Amino acid sequence: MLLVGTSTAVSATIADYPVLSGQALRYALAAAILLAVVRHRRLPRAGLTLRDVLLLAALAATGLAGFNLFLVEATRHASPAMIGTVVGAIPIVMALVGPLTQRRRPAPRIVAAAAVVTLGAVVSAGLGGGSLHGVLLSLGALAGEVAFSLLALPLLPKLGPLRVAAYPAALSVPMLLAASIAMDGTGALRLPTGGETAAFGYLGALVTATAFFLWYDALRRLGADRAGLFAGLVPVGALLTTAALGLGAVGPADLAGALLVAAGVALGLRGPASPSSASPLPASPSSETPLPASPLPRSTPSAASPLPAPPRPARSPLHAAAAPIEAA
Repeated sequence: MLLVGTSTAVSATIADYPVLSGQALRYALAAAILLAVVRHRRLPRAGLTLRDVLLLAALAATGLAGFNLFLVEATRHASPAMIGTVVGAIPIVMALVGPLTQRRRPAPRIVAAAAVVTLGAVVSAGLGGGSLHGVLLSLGALAGEVAFSLLALPLLPKLGPLRVAAYPAALSVPMLLAASIAMDGTGALRLPTGGETAAFGYLGALVTATAFFLWYDALRRLGADRAGLFAGLVPVGALLTTAALGLGAVGPADLAGALLVAAGVALGLRGPASPSSASPLPASPSSETPLPASPLPRSTPSAASPLPAPPRPARSPLHAAAAPIEAA
């Protein structure tokens, strides 16, 4: 999420390029990198069911293409601070909705930590201003950001983080190009300059390919509620990059917001994770890190007890049928 935060400052260098076409270039590069890694690692083939395809398409349409469309439209009706404040509520939404999608209750400690993280993001961004239309569009962007994580949860055990990051990125490219042409016409397809190419390279390789993989890997390990806390690091990453590139000054509100985010993340990760904090990772033939399938060794007579144990009396068929079957 720190990497994602750096995109704010880097995106300022491509402000003159058509926004949606630029996002299409970014996702195309990221998909190419991720698919190349999948091929290089020679992962087992994962047979996609119709449900998998629909989930991947929905993730691409909402979490990538839809998020960018709402974000672009929101900037025309609300200030960046207002948009950042609304989208900055991701941790609290993930802490509440994430567990419900897995049929468990939200953990009070995680919800409290998410509230602290969200407060820190609001302090960093400021409240800003905008119309009701802008607020609704910002809420649409927030919904897309949440869908980016929640729609991936049922796909991760089977496909793994590499494929879940790669497939929606590839699917979102034609969606974004179509939207860009509809909004900007033929001007949406111009070639980027040298500086813009470098910026898109950074956004595609690090902010998208690397950050998406790391996020989905954390999501399957921590669960949606605990991983959602780290979404509060986005404004912190933007703050650090802005200061490093000399694009702005760091004020007291920025520092206070960053400290609140750090405190909230520390509170949420404090103590051992509960067994239900993250969904279990079942072994799958197509998983990226399959568990060894070697059978357990059979028990052999111990040298310390040469005398065999007396045989148990045979059970009646009724008792044998009622005995529970132990998992192998």
